[in-house]
Amino acid sequence: MSKSNKKKILALSGSIRKESSNEKLLHYLADQYKDIVDIELYPTLEVLPHFNPDRTSENIPKVVQEFIGQIEQADAVLICTPEYVFSLPGVLKNALEWTVATTAFSDKPCAFIIASSLGDKAYESLDLIMKTLIQKEIEPGLKVLIQGVRSKMVSADNTLDTETNKDLAVLMKSLLHLIDIQTN
Repeated sequence: MSKSNKKKILALSGSIRKESSNEKLLHYLADQYKDIVDIELYPTLEVLPHFNPDRTSENIPKVVQEFIGQIEQADAVLICTPEYVFSLPGVLKNALEWTVATTAFSDKPCAFIIASSLGDKAYESLDLIMKTLIQKEIEPGLKVLIQGVRSKMVSADNTLDTETNKDLAVLMKSLLHLIDIQTN
């Protein structure tokens, strides 16, 4: 299958940190599944202006229009984020707030990974936000909490520990199934 015929998953990282574990996870998944799906990381959440409800109808900034357009054009969205101060990072929350007045996420297949030291509160928060945006529950197989993420990554060969790999395989199989891609 040529690259242009593959389904596309838009990946959003809640971390803008240079050596982000979350981005590493998204790149890892993109590499692991490159033969069957294109996982494209949205590179610039930090350039989105602060959300302003007064600008959600006719005066939407161009960069926000482009961001929303990428969500709409994707076959699915995969979010991977850390937890900051028992919540979502501001850059991710801001990006998601820009989509509230749109239908960009309505019935869009979505999955998320919370990869952090603890992550419980970010998991609860993102689960509620995404339920609101996609207008239905995200199935358990489409959400993963990876606590102590840095201890689960084997940097020497760019792999993950066995349990984390299994959890991510379930998540990806579930997400791919939603966009009509069958896996073994």
